[in-house]
Amino acid sequence: MNSNTSPAPMVDLGIADADRKQIVEGLSRLLADSYTLYLKTHQYHWNVTGPMFQTLHTMFMTLYNEQWLAVDLIAERIRALGELAPGSYQQFAALTSITPTSGTPSAKDMIRDLMEGQATVVRTARALFKVAEKANDQPTCDLLTQRMQTHEKYAWMLRSLLED
Repeated sequence: MNSNTSPAPMVDLGIADADRKQIVEGLSRLLADSYTLYLKTHQYHWNVTGPMFQTLHTMFMTLYNEQWLAVDLIAERIRALGELAPGSYQQFAALTSITPTSGTPSAKDMIRDLMEGQATVVRTARALFKVAEKANDQPTCDLLTQRMQTHEKYAWMLRSLLED
């Protein structure tokens, strides 16, 4: 790095610095939850077995592809707010609310686990929404609304697979 180079100045986005930092902290938790759920979903896609294999293999692929695109949107929102996005496994492990999986669960347990993971992401987004709304941060509120809507839909679809 050239010694004459300094970081770009922070742009006044109309959000108080303390609010902006609190929003970034929440978005970092959302990013960690989303990425952890992405990894878990992808792992289940690879390892699912049983009579529902084809249905679940395809569904899990749909879910992890959507999640992959979402993590980029969340990370870019953090960057737009002037902070660095977390991106290491160590950072995500410290920030996530998603419970890790040990071993390879049955297909039904995978469904149940992913349903809970979807609900966890919704709760993380909903908690942050109040902070972003109070700070008058409409772009973050819009992102959170889209994420909640998507994860609520997937939680419902997964829950439907568990009904008799």
